Amino acid sequence: MDVKKVLADVEAKNPGQPLFLQAVTEVLETIEEYVAKNPKYDDNKIIERMVEPDRIFQFRVEWVDDKGNIQINRGYRVQFNNAIGPYKGGLRFHPTVTLDTLKFLGFEQTFKNSLTTLPMGGGKGGSDFDPKGKSDREIMRFCQAFMTELFKYIGPDTDVPAGDIGVGGREIGFLYGMYKKLVRENTGVLTGKGAGWGGSILRPEATGFGGVYFVNNMLKAHNMSIEGKTISLSGFGNVAWGAALKATELGAKVKVISGPDGYVVNENGMTAEQIEYMLELRATNNNVVKPYADKFGTKFVAGKKAWDVAVDIAMPCAFQNELNADDAKQLIANGVKLVCEVSNMGCTAEAVHELQKAKVIFAPGKAANAGGVGVSGLEMSQNAGHISWTGAEVDQRLHAMMDSIHENCIKYGKEKDGYVNYVKGANVAGFIKVADSMIELGVC
Repeated sequence: MDVKKVLADVEAKNPGQPLFLQAVTEVLETIEEYVAKNPKYDDNKIIERMVEPDRIFQFRVEWVDDKGNIQINRGYRVQFNNAIGPYKGGLRFHPTVTLDTLKFLGFEQTFKNSLTTLPMGGGKGGSDFDPKGKSDREIMRFCQAFMTELFKYIGPDTDVPAGDIGVGGREIGFLYGMYKKLVRENTGVLTGKGAGWGGSILRPEATGFGGVYFVNNMLKAHNMSIEGKTISLSGFGNVAWGAALKATELGAKVKVISGPDGYVVNENGMTAEQIEYMLELRATNNNVVKPYADKFGTKFVAGKKAWDVAVDIAMPCAFQNELNADDAKQLIANGVKLVCEVSNMGCTAEAVHELQKAKVIFAPGKAANAGGVGVSGLEMSQNAGHISWTGAEVDQRLHAMMDSIHENCIKYGKEKDGYVNYVKGANVAGFIKVADSMIELGVC
């Protein structure tokens, strides 16, 4: 495989899409050595096929706001690769959503879903709709309008979307309600549903829980314990909330949470009341964290990132490329022991380079945040079998899943000097299953 040639072709075919190119570059550079040792992948043009999505849908979404004005947004669904199962990946509602965003996320999702060991392909979708400042009725009308187009392309054995940034339980409810009316079926075509109407227990917590389980495995592999460790989290949505809940339960101290407006410091860790309040913050759609500081009398630092504070563990939980090279250098200077992406591609390529150069233990999102889609896969299984598992059963499966992902990262990522390159390990392990399936399915 000529990585430079493939990347040049990807850049030429996808102009103005830096996020997608970043995601592809990371994967290709880390799997290059493995592919070189296995010529079957070049013989079957697997890399060239894998970087092209199967198909992309773009559509207009028309809806009426509370003042009676017609609003227009763009909707998308990127069905990237279904070699190992139905397309699976979230819907993101955020003003920054573009085709570039969703192609990078769909590409990442393909490898992440492969790592879970469940039969799920990779996909992603969403809209440039901004939930911030919108009423519940406006959000409902938008979701209903969005689904009148999306329903044509999805199904329980074809493509099963879930939530992502801007799409939580409320939005999934509105989307699923419209889907049921349109198709006149009660199927598990969306995951992240409410527990009373087909959802899985622990799905809202799953991404954060899985991230902490992965961190715990990394610490154990390096002869450390999570107990007593200080943690900084970016964001305050479902992912950060789940991470705060599980980390606190395991004896760590969540010292920092943040929002676009700044960060708050919890010197002694977070209480149960503070963790619960994170959900109230998210439900306001205001996307600011200062009300937390006002409510609990904690320190608030405006306009700054969570990475300024000295902690043992940093966990980006909000957005892509939210932790840059300067942030990484600051964390390293402050003595950080471990950085774990729980957001998708939460660190820039330069930041990852700085962390790995300093031999900081680092986990990529496609491995560490796979618990979310993993439990979505478990929700699909429960829907297909018309059954419901207890929280303990789901948590046991989630725990086993994250253990398996960690083992594969060690297997394919351990370097000669003993340093574990979790990025390489995750990419190679995820690649093998998808690539081998593509070969076995033939070319058509």
